[in-house]
Amino acid sequence: MLDLSEAFRAALRQISLLDPQLIEIVGLSLKVTLTAVVIATIIGFAIGGALAVYRFAGRGVLAAVLNALMGLPPVVAGLFVYLFLSNAGPLGVLQLLYTPLAMIIAQVILITPIIAALTRQTCEDLLEEYREQLRSLGASSAATVTTLLWDGRYRLVTAVLAGFGRAIAEVGAVMIVGGNIDHVTRTMTTAIALETSKGNIAFALALGMILLAIALAINTALMGIRRIASYLAYA
Repeated sequence: MLDLSEAFRAALRQISLLDPQLIEIVGLSLKVTLTAVVIATIIGFAIGGALAVYRFAGRGVLAAVLNALMGLPPVVAGLFVYLFLSNAGPLGVLQLLYTPLAMIIAQVILITPIIAALTRQTCEDLLEEYREQLRSLGASSAATVTTLLWDGRYRLVTAVLAGFGRAIAEVGAVMIVGGNIDHVTRTMTTAIALETSKGNIAFALALGMILLAIALAINTALMGIRRIASYLAYA
């Protein structure tokens, strides 16, 4: 095993040389996560906007369930997806288990409640501000949802980035439904766990550095968007 300083140098060398295996793993991670985020955003915006505007029986219960699911343990989500996609499950005939699509499904289940709950809160806050104006214009419920989503777009970007941050760092669910198969379903988080257990610290560090850089980029983007939103609010 390399000592720590040698491991860091080896990790930086692999990153600078764009190690093909490293690029493959990072590329798959981003592909899976970005696809999951796009799907979860569409679903989350629709659910969150509807919960904020529409009034129906069970709305409070649904909102409470949504908030509870924000803390859904990844391994539990992975277990449920595994049971549905396994050969004995209702969707086993599709043969999706241990594929990138299975990992996307697991990540969508994990991050949709986060995006939906934050969207609902944002839309409810805006609705309090614009309720009378929208009512005077005779806006329908659907038009109201669309207006609130557009007006709150800067705040909603933070919800999307929060979902992305949760998904890109997830390991439990994707390990269960993806299987961490080399060249097929190996992502940054699962590869870090595997390579560390094998004693390949340099490769694990390289992936960890990239994952940390992505996390820092997300936080920087969040800060920038919040500043822009604050500036526009007081402009």
